[in-house]
Amino acid sequence: MLILAIDTATRQAGVALVREDEVLVEYTWSAGLRHTQHTAPMIDQALRQAGVAPDDLEGVAVTRGPGSFTGLRIGLSLAKGFAAALGIPVVAIPTLDVCAFPHFYGETPVRAVLRAGRGRYAFATYRREAPDRWRPVGEPQLARLPQLVEDVQQPMRFVGELGAQEQAVLKERGGRWVRFVPPPFNVRRPSVLAFMALERFQRGEHDDVDTLAPFYLHIPEGAS
Repeated sequence: MLILAIDTATRQAGVALVREDEVLVEYTWSAGLRHTQHTAPMIDQALRQAGVAPDDLEGVAVTRGPGSFTGLRIGLSLAKGFAAALGIPVVAIPTLDVCAFPHFYGETPVRAVLRAGRGRYAFATYRREAPDRWRPVGEPQLARLPQLVEDVQQPMRFVGELGAQEQAVLKERGGRWVRFVPPPFNVRRPSVLAFMALERFQRGEHDDVDTLAPFYLHIPEGAS
């Protein structure tokens, strides 16, 4: 199954083409606020590099939030456009799940973090419940940076959008319980999004193109 993955949830964007267990093409870049200008051309470039046509696509994967108001709308619009035009299924995956998924190993719980603006952070926590199964603990939340470690009383692996200064604050507040990964492993990969969607496609699951909508933890003032 050939899947196009589109991630425009935050300032870091990405697209990938994945066929079953093979990554054909994968791009990630710092889009800033320029998702509209960059994403469609990057999809075209990915298709050309992989030597496939849009008609060859068999499914579309997209991040559904949390994330930036405009970024999520752009990604979902593109994904829904491909699905409707080509008559192929679409699967939307929570952004924090994509952040966390590569870190589901060992026993240490994972807390995935995204910058949400105005000093706030979206986060979700995941714990291992079986050797090959992890689950989220509760719902995604918004918090200030120091609040991300207020409830931590055991080792916790923090992943996602956390720079050196943010990590220093968490380490100071959380002490010996706080764990981090090297910066390259904090990059959200669209190929991971594709593989997560593939699992749903293989179970015969997909989202309704007509009702699929972004997931926001908060709505910016003046947005509709």
